[in-house]
Amino acid sequence: EFRRVLFRSLERARQVAQDWAGYAEKKLDMRCTVQRGSDCDVIEFNRSGVKGTLTVTADRFDLQAQLGLLFKAFAGKIEAETGRMLDEALAKASSKKA
Repeated sequence: EFRRVLFRSLERARQVAQDWAGYAEKKLDMRCTVQRGSDCDVIEFNRSGVKGTLTVTADRFDLQAQLGLLFKAFAGKIEAETGRMLDEALAKASSKKA
């Protein structure tokens, strides 16, 4: 589990989350589904051995993931890589804002 503080705009946060989901689908072979709400979105993601959610609001990302037995040994590496992916997406979005 980890969180990132975001923007003041839900639309901008949605774009970053959508970019992350696209990357997760393409590079990590995840299946992602988006449930849009009025004040938050939830992206559910899964693949063999991994499932979780990314909750997106105007001011934060909250990622929760459950790892299967084979992936638990790599939990630290998976968390670091996922955090890096989110940080890169946030940095990219911040540079567009400037």
